Amino acid sequence: MYVYDPKDPVPTLGGTIIGEGKGVRDQRPIQSREDLLLYTGEVLEANVEITGPVVVQLFASSSAPDTDFTAKLIDVHPDGYAQNIVDGIVRARFRDSLDQPALMEPGTVYEFTIDLWATSHVFLAGHRMQLEIASSNFPRYDRNQNTGHPFGYDAEVRSAQQSVLHDAAHPSHILLPIIPT
Repeated sequence: MYVYDPKDPVPTLGGTIIGEGKGVRDQRPIQSREDLLLYTGEVLEANVEITGPVVVQLFASSSAPDTDFTAKLIDVHPDGYAQNIVDGIVRARFRDSLDQPALMEPGTVYEFTIDLWATSHVFLAGHRMQLEIASSNFPRYDRNQNTGHPFGYDAEVRSAQQSVLHDAAHPSHILLPIIPT
């Protein structure tokens, strides 16, 4: 659980943004923020190659009628360096269809698919896989105002309480295209 405040979004560090600061960047400077969740795997005993599309299936709720959920796959090196690999976003109103947006009922759990696009990367033995979940990655993705209003019509913004579930009934997970070695 975390609070997403559009007035203080999680900043973009590297990735496929335009301009200065793009590319691979250490994610540790933002990882102590209280408005993101980190899931870190065990130290890998052997190299693991992923090649293909990366997708996060997320079960979550919000106190807002509309919000965003972002995901970022990270390679944590033995020295702690947290290398961004791929990231993606889902705007809640478009969770089921880009053509027929639907606002959320605050507090209701929904399933979201976050497409992190395709990649090819080898996580080396001794490294760890990490997944970051947040509700912003700005300026790579525009901030969601959490109001449910059409974008660009007003300057109102609201904070939202975000809950991510990961239990038997709500199995949030990441799908990785692992290539056998």
